[in-house]
Amino acid sequence: MRPFHHLLANNLVANVTNFTVWFAVTFWVYLETRSVFATGMIAGLYLVLTAGLAFWLGSIVDHHRKKRVMMGSSAASLAFYIAGLGLLLTTPEAAMQRVAGVELWAFIGLVMLGVIAGNIRAIALPTLVTVLVPEDRRDRANGLVGMITGIGFLTTSVISGFLVARTGMQGTLVFALALTAAAFVHLRFIGVDEPLPEPPADENGKPGRRRVDLAGTLRVVGAVPGLFALILFATFNNFLGGVFMALMDAYGLSLMRVEHWGLMWGAVSTGFILSGLVIARTGLGSSPLRTLMIVNLIAWGGAAVFTLQPWIWLLFAGTFLWMFLGPFAEAAAHTTLQKVVPFERQGRVFGFAQSVEQAASPLTAFLIGPLTQFLVIPFMSEGGAGAAAIGDWFGTGPARGIALVFTVSGLVGIVATLLAFNSPQYRRLSEVYARGVVE
Repeated sequence: MRPFHHLLANNLVANVTNFTVWFAVTFWVYLETRSVFATGMIAGLYLVLTAGLAFWLGSIVDHHRKKRVMMGSSAASLAFYIAGLGLLLTTPEAAMQRVAGVELWAFIGLVMLGVIAGNIRAIALPTLVTVLVPEDRRDRANGLVGMITGIGFLTTSVISGFLVARTGMQGTLVFALALTAAAFVHLRFIGVDEPLPEPPADENGKPGRRRVDLAGTLRVVGAVPGLFALILFATFNNFLGGVFMALMDAYGLSLMRVEHWGLMWGAVSTGFILSGLVIARTGLGSSPLRTLMIVNLIAWGGAAVFTLQPWIWLLFAGTFLWMFLGPFAEAAAHTTLQKVVPFERQGRVFGFAQSVEQAASPLTAFLIGPLTQFLVIPFMSEGGAGAAAIGDWFGTGPARGIALVFTVSGLVGIVATLLAFNSPQYRRLSEVYARGVVE
């Protein structure tokens, strides 16, 4: 378990780096442009790249040693951050304040590619859990993975807010370059006893060419009854989750200063840490899928009420609940896949699941920014139909338009989870999990 703990620490450094850049660029762009449209586009760009590249990244994980893949991830992030910093330093400040400017979006693209390069770690680490952790302790190990994510969010949100406030994106990228280099060097000295990936065989039994092999992965997923349904359920959840990625920063920054918003994210991110500790101690129970459904019901219930009034403490409670329950859902899904999918295919299955699940969020993120800006906000502004109908108790104005989108999304999520909980696909996958790996 010692190499696994070192890998967790290394991933923590990488998470802090990439989350800091992601948070910071969103904060910075909103403060420079005051455009909800721009923040929605940033979220959409991130999700498009995640969805489009995840399956390819999963193939890289399956075809190479996982440690080497993670080192390549750090090297790629380092290169993109250097390019982004160079562009920022050579571009006039006024050009970076134009939403329609090519320079601004070129900079965002370079920075987000650096963040996306780190995503391969999220695929490689669960496969290493399969290699390094006994089956009866994997749910607890997955809880620790969630805890590391939470610690990353905790430190990131605070760091991002203060870095943007004091140094802008220049200081943020210098910070990211230093941590990325440190993660690369540390990973070089971690000894990981993992099997050498075997090259695929052709029809004659001879070593064949390493390829993405979407068809083979679809056969593996299709051979597990209910696994497609689980991925589609997560996809629908991410469809609604895109609302949060597109609008959360705009809503929070409408209620408080950027430093305070960063501090609040640091506080609520302790939910990730607490839930990781709980999972590491108690596990997920005999049915991780049942745990997944229950936490989804609670999470969407909280999402439906945390913006009913423009109260900072209500926002704090709702986001803390969301953070606390997130690792339970992720650990439950990972534990299920680690048991029912053969190890040599896990990278591609994790990547395929990430691709499909994230494919819905870009649609939401790209649509929700413009729809909120040009339809819902006028609907809830003075003179709008929504303001006239519910404005007396819900409130009016741009921030309340954003709040209404959150409430409706939460109610839709509750209905979707109840339908999934009572579906035959849920029952079939629970039975398969009890039996073990499907060959």
